Order: sequence, then C-alpha cells, then structure tokens
Amino acid sequence: MTVKRLLPLVLLVGAAAALGACATLQRGPVGNAAVPQPAKPVELNRYLGRWYELARYEAGFQKDCEAVTADYSLLENGQVRVLNRCRQGAVDGPVKQSEGKAKVVEGSENAKLKVSFFGPFYVGDYWVLDHADDYSWSIVGEPSGRYLWILSREARPGAETRQALRSRVQALGYELSLLRETQQPG
Repeated sequence: MTVKRLLPLVLLVGAAAALGACATLQRGPVGNAAVPQPAKPVELNRYLGRWYELARYEAGFQKDCEAVTADYSLLENGQVRVLNRCRQGAVDGPVKQSEGKAKVVEGSENAKLKVSFFGPFYVGDYWVLDHADDYSWSIVGEPSGRYLWILSREARPGAETRQALRSRVQALGYELSLLRETQQPG
C-alpha cells in the first residue's frame, strides 16, 4: 500500500482515537444517577445575556478556572452564540475563552439545547433544569449527571441566595459534596 493511500486511513484512525480520548478524559464522577427533566419552559430572550458561574462539578475543560462567565446571544439563524470565559488559576489570571453555538432541542420548550464548541464533531447536552421566575439564577445539567453548573446574574450573590440554590440542587438529586465553588472578583 502506498503512503498516499495509507495517509487518509492513518489520519482518520488518529482523529477517532483523539476524540475518544478527549471524551474519556473529561468524564467525572456521576453526581446524579437520575437527572430530572427541566422543571419549566425557558423564555430564550430572557435567558440571553451574561451569567456568572457560582459553582460547578469540576470538569477537565474547566480545570483551574475562576471568574467564569457565560454570555449567550441570538444569532441571525436562530442559534445561540455561547461565549465562555474564565481566568486561569485565579480571579486575575490569564483569560481563557471558548466560543460555541447552541441549537434548541425541538419540543423542549427551550429548556434543552445541543451545544458545540468543536464544530459538528462533538455536541453536548445543555439542560436548564430550573431557573428563577425573574431569570436571576439558573441550574444547568445534562443527562449523564456528571456535569452541573449553578449560574447567577450577579457575580457574588448573598449567602441566603447561595444556600437556597444549594438546597434546590440537592432537591434535584445532585450530590453537594461534588460542587466546586467558583471564585468571582470582589
């Protein structure tokens, strides 16, 4: 077999192995073996804008991230632009950012999205499990129970709000001991 014929096969196998390794390396413990369906519909226009991460289940792609924000905006094609930013290692560390696109899952009342940061090769689930009626906070997960994010419109909400969110997360069936608090600038 010539090098010209063998090269595409080697590249395909290499790409498949790399994607498989990424998916395997980023899996954390299951914090909820029975992830609930989203509690209520999401008004997409009210969900757009800036969110501050208060806590999360640690994931490889967010290792050592502090001052985490997520900005959502509507694209002309109806998809949602997702811009995630964090500061590496400290609230004043170097900026790390990732841009993706999300599509609303049909029939989900806008509470489930498919998000991609790596083109069409990897699409992740993003479920808005619950949110405040005034969209001041949101609890986001996905079906495996390995990922969880607690988001707020405020970078540093009060202790009462934080405790109420932890209680709600626990009521949804999540293990609180796996939560990692996110530091936000003061």
